Amino acid sequence: MDSPLLRGGLTIVAGVLTGNVLGVGRVALIAYLLGTHSYADSLAVAMGPLDMFNSVLINSIIFAFVPLLTAAQGAERTALFLKLTRAFVWVFSLISLSVMLAAPWLMRVLAPGLDPQYYGTSVNILRILALSTLSGGVAAVHCAMLYTHRRFGPAAFYQAALNVFTIAAALCLWKFVGVYAFAIGYTAGALAQLAIVYFAARSGLDTKALPPCQVRWREILMKPAFFVVYAAGIGLNITFTRAYATHTGPGMAAAMDYCMRGVAVPLALLVQPISNSLLPEIARLRSLFRLREALRLIDKTIALAALVAVFGCGFALIFRQQAIALLFQHGSFTANSTRLVAAAFLALGPSLIGWSLIEILARSLFALDRPWPPVIAAFVPLTINVAITLRVGPFHPEYLGLGASVGLISGFAVLFVMAHTNRKRWLAQG
Repeated sequence: MDSPLLRGGLTIVAGVLTGNVLGVGRVALIAYLLGTHSYADSLAVAMGPLDMFNSVLINSIIFAFVPLLTAAQGAERTALFLKLTRAFVWVFSLISLSVMLAAPWLMRVLAPGLDPQYYGTSVNILRILALSTLSGGVAAVHCAMLYTHRRFGPAAFYQAALNVFTIAAALCLWKFVGVYAFAIGYTAGALAQLAIVYFAARSGLDTKALPPCQVRWREILMKPAFFVVYAAGIGLNITFTRAYATHTGPGMAAAMDYCMRGVAVPLALLVQPISNSLLPEIARLRSLFRLREALRLIDKTIALAALVAVFGCGFALIFRQQAIALLFQHGSFTANSTRLVAAAFLALGPSLIGWSLIEILARSLFALDRPWPPVIAAFVPLTINVAITLRVGPFHPEYLGLGASVGLISGFAVLFVMAHTNRKRWLAQG
């Protein structure tokens, strides 16, 4: 318990577990109110990609700037933090505004087969959710500062805040605004989390007589670029599967989104505590030129994660039908919905193995400042997924997740080979 790595990991586990238990409640409420009907599709095709997009941006900021903030000390760190905040308030404001303006065209890409009657609903949902990108991005800069000081608690409950506000808004506003209540609650939750990490990161921060920040604007804006490209490649894998599902008929996009909850919960419990607590530790070892020790730590972590992922995936596949019925089969979510989601999960479930392992290894390599292998490997899953999904076609919707699963496992294999092939060179350079 004296290890900061263990303490940080346990703190993040508590936050992630709380967030995902509430996330299951959020999805159960969506299932109860919407089932697998077209309104559920309109929510899934807007909220799913936007939630993934926010995660890409937030993780990019954290993994780009925790090592940079760790390398700075005292007043220099504070000056850098304030400069990062000013820069990304503008960046995320422009992103949110762009998403709101481009929402009609984005929905044509994200849901090409959506029932036209529900197209306007999905556009409005996406515009409401776009405001959460500004809050989440600025909060990520503050989370990076907190992680640098090994203060994981305030940032660990990000998903919990989103889900609490989403559930509360849905229960309070459903009769008045219908499906839009979920989008309003999600955006309010992002604002609440920003307030939490803002005060946590700035409490006791001395901002007087700071030296000028020596890090250039170009470096600040380009620093997250590698992780953005990597995370976007991984995220597009699932986004493509969900978008293609709209061609298979009403309810299939929603079914894929329910399946994603079965993957996302164990994925978050496995990846986030390990990677977020591992990041400052690897950055510290790298700054001390102890690369061999850092690589051994990564190897042990990957071995443990592989064991947990394989066991967890097998358990989920065996009991998928019973779990789906227990959690979701209420209200508008019928027995037919259960059979549809269970069939889809059989193909998508194994993606947990490849997804968790590629995420942990890639984030570790980013912490070592070795970004090219993860960026190259990130597009392997998407390429394989597109090839398999187009081959399967819309006539076998239960196999739509097969391409994502095979692609992610293949992507991890490619990244693992690249990491071990380059290890001697990295040690020599270190």
